[in-house]
Amino acid sequence: MTVVHVGVGPLSFDDVLAVARHDAPVALTDEAVAAIEQARKHVEHLASAPTPAYGISTGFGALATRHIPSEMRAQLQRSLVRSHAAGSGPEVEREVVRALMLLRLSTLATGHTGIRLQTAQTMAGMLTHGITPVVREYGSLGCSGDLAPLSHCALALIGEGEVRDAHGTPMPAAEALRAAGLEPVELEAKEGLALINGTDGMLGMLVMAIHDLRMLLRTADVAAAMSVEGQLGTDRVFAADLQALRPHPGQADSAANLARVLADSGVVASHRGPDCHRVQDAYSLRCSPQVHGAARDTVEHAAQVAARELASAVDNPVVLGDGRVESNGNFHGAPVAYVLDFLAIVAADVASISERRTDRFLDKARSHGLPPFLADDPGVDSGHMIAQYTQAAIVSEMKRLAAPASVDSIPSSAMQEDHVSMGWSAARKLRRAVDGLTRVVAIEVLTAARALDLRAPLAPAPATGAVLALLRQTVPGPGPDRHLSPEIEEAVDLVRRGAVLAAVEDTIGDLR
Repeated sequence: MTVVHVGVGPLSFDDVLAVARHDAPVALTDEAVAAIEQARKHVEHLASAPTPAYGISTGFGALATRHIPSEMRAQLQRSLVRSHAAGSGPEVEREVVRALMLLRLSTLATGHTGIRLQTAQTMAGMLTHGITPVVREYGSLGCSGDLAPLSHCALALIGEGEVRDAHGTPMPAAEALRAAGLEPVELEAKEGLALINGTDGMLGMLVMAIHDLRMLLRTADVAAAMSVEGQLGTDRVFAADLQALRPHPGQADSAANLARVLADSGVVASHRGPDCHRVQDAYSLRCSPQVHGAARDTVEHAAQVAARELASAVDNPVVLGDGRVESNGNFHGAPVAYVLDFLAIVAADVASISERRTDRFLDKARSHGLPPFLADDPGVDSGHMIAQYTQAAIVSEMKRLAAPASVDSIPSSAMQEDHVSMGWSAARKLRRAVDGLTRVVAIEVLTAARALDLRAPLAPAPATGAVLALLRQTVPGPGPDRHLSPEIEEAVDLVRRGAVLAAVEDTIGDLR
């Protein structure tokens, strides 16, 4: 497996995904080693000076006024990590913890934190050997960094607390380190603070959400095209000259995708003639590019913010090139928190329009000749009636998840930290929203495929036909009612792992 090299420059999205989701090993570059060693010299100089320096020879937060004598500073760092590892609730997903650790290591590698090389190398070793600290759901306010989550990782670094090994087996951190041939770190001046003071958790979740949403939005275009086709809608509204009248780039890309996916559809061609008297389609069909496109543009704005954050060195205090160690507010999570909230809004609205398209298939007054609820024997069979209920329940929750976390703030640390971002909370709810969008789009694909089967002998477009063929490998076509939940989960899996999108792109080339 390719090693991800962590240097003084920013990591890429692909680097984060490789380590977080695909267990890529990690190594520091020579430039990072030099930068870390140079910054450490400045910290050690300040640690030996009689003048107090925040984070090096003082307490933390509201306790920063106390000067800590040199013989107590190792205890200071241990106490900081132990006391701040105060998370509670369910375990956070392995991929999130690995992303968090990688991004903290990336900041350490810039040479602006004053960490010792041994400490950074041990963190890289934990990632390479698949040692994942147990991090709990609650504990971060998204300011002064993701303190509690990062502290649980730092706790494992010093050989305390609980971790899971590469096989997912829970065990004490000291045992996992020993099995990997790693020595627990004895923290020295400033190291505890450098390990816990960053936006790494919320940033890691943002990077993964952006990757997932980029795929899901292209899949939503496929689902929308299937719905337009199955409901005898028109593709004329997706013409490039119409989209150019409102030149949002995401809208143009989404409309182009819809037009390409619907190309050469026998179903669409069947009602293009003079006998078709429908004036225009419902908003959920006709305005799909406008909604999906706005979502795309918002995702790309979030990606710009994430790229800037990946290029940042987030710590307090920081070591500057001239040796100064200065306090700052770069740990505040507001820039990341805002876009995490924006993306939860995006996910909710794309899911909402997907559910509306699905619902139109099930109402005989609006489905243009399809049986009620796409049932085999309406009345005896219920068809996809309750699949839409499931969509509606998910969309309703997603609307609640779209309420922003970043507008909230609860003061902490005796009012020293009196305004916080709640960015971690924004990231946690976005993960649930991305899962919800996956499920809603999957149910639309499943329902639209059933409708297209019912349009036979009219032939679907080659692209939508490829999705239909993919589904039919594991999910039977129309017929009497069956246990529907497993079929929904199969469709969810196909959407989540990109198989639906791949079926289209293997047929007509890459979508935008």
